[in-house]
Amino acid sequence: MSKERTGPGAPRQSEGVRAFKRGLDVLREVNRSGGIRAGDVARALDLPRPTVYRLLETLEELGYIARSASDDRFRVTRRALSLGDGYDPGVVICQAAAPYLAELSKTLVWPVDLSTYENAAMVVQETTHSRSPLSIDRGMIGKRLPMLRTSAGRAYLAACPARERDLIVNHLRRIDEADDRPFLDAARLDRMIAETQARGYAIRSEGEYNPKTASIAVPIVRDGAVFGCISIIWIRSALGIDEAIAQFAVQLQETASAIPVEV
Repeated sequence: MSKERTGPGAPRQSEGVRAFKRGLDVLREVNRSGGIRAGDVARALDLPRPTVYRLLETLEELGYIARSASDDRFRVTRRALSLGDGYDPGVVICQAAAPYLAELSKTLVWPVDLSTYENAAMVVQETTHSRSPLSIDRGMIGKRLPMLRTSAGRAYLAACPARERDLIVNHLRRIDEADDRPFLDAARLDRMIAETQARGYAIRSEGEYNPKTASIAVPIVRDGAVFGCISIIWIRSALGIDEAIAQFAVQLQETASAIPVEV
């Protein structure tokens, strides 16, 4: 069984971590600038020029930056841009919202979900179902929720830009799921969107999707973009919709506004 190295090995490890961090800082500065000379990188990061030259050469050898022969500026390459291909906004909003959902669940007791839009459905990314003594559902992470028959889906549709909403609705029409057909009636859909926008939250209270539960959802919106929705779910026989709105709506809206989201 190997043991963790100490003594002479420890400084070497910390130096490696420090060099790695400096390399990322240099790459970030090149990306931020859109094109920058080595000396300007050194000044911006307050690093010795030889260190910056060495890091720039390494990044160039690895294919993440390229130096222009005409102006001697370094710029990021397509390979560096591809590092963002794995970016998942669902993971980002989940990390940001998790502590807020935990606090909200302590206050409201009933389970709370965070869901994001994905391919004609809302997908549960974070939930307090496992911690709520009032939950009748388990294993909710990754569960796909229909757009038209859940409060999360309705909240998203009402809050997203009209062009995006039209694309989603057209997608749902092509899928043509039998349970969705009554809700795709143009007049009914328009009324649902208008009422949800006027309230600032969506409701599910008539036994659609799950006859045992009801829910309220609010969107997380920044600069016109919807990052996800927060929903609270309760047993219909335990609480009427008007009472639930009075107890939950404002706190859900305040939480959605407080979650830190990078736009």
